[in-house]
Amino acid sequence: MEINLKALNEKIENQDYIQDLETVKYADISKSKSKIKPYAEKMIKEVVAAFKHNSLIQTQLAVTGQRPVTFSLETNIINLPYSNYKRIANFFDEGQEYPLNVYFETRSEYVNVSGFRIDQLATEEETEQDTAKVVDQLVEAIIEKLTTVREYKKPEKKETEKKTTAKKTTKKTTNKKKTTSKKKTSKK
Repeated sequence: MEINLKALNEKIENQDYIQDLETVKYADISKSKSKIKPYAEKMIKEVVAAFKHNSLIQTQLAVTGQRPVTFSLETNIINLPYSNYKRIANFFDEGQEYPLNVYFETRSEYVNVSGFRIDQLATEEETEQDTAKVVDQLVEAIIEKLTTVREYKKPEKKETEKKTTAKKTTKKTTNKKKTTSKKKTSKK
């Protein structure tokens, strides 16, 4: 399926695409490929169906627990989430047709500083020709991101704030001394 920029933007803006959200507890999938695979198969099956119906899709798997994370698959012409669709025009020309790819998104405050990661999972052709391979790629990607989320350590804000405050205080003190020095010089 190919799509032009105007049609893509209109479909995303009007939410004219297939949407699916499934929620699962972390304990139900843990680190097990066999437990994750049925969810990955369902997501890829939905993507293939969307391609067959010339439709865009956003299918999500929300994992709840101590460190929640949402995995999404979106079909798009660029590695930007639908929430940033207005920026797509910065990279493409209107009137030209572009192929859709499948992008794998991870949203969690424990994935990185921005809380978001997006990677191309497959092309439309790869998805339709070898769905089993793409399912396996998705399972591996989910496991990799679950590991990242589990092991992620947030940067400590307190130390950064203290250093910033200390620098500001030093600057203020320095400025006061300069101001005082100028006043003394002016009086003489």
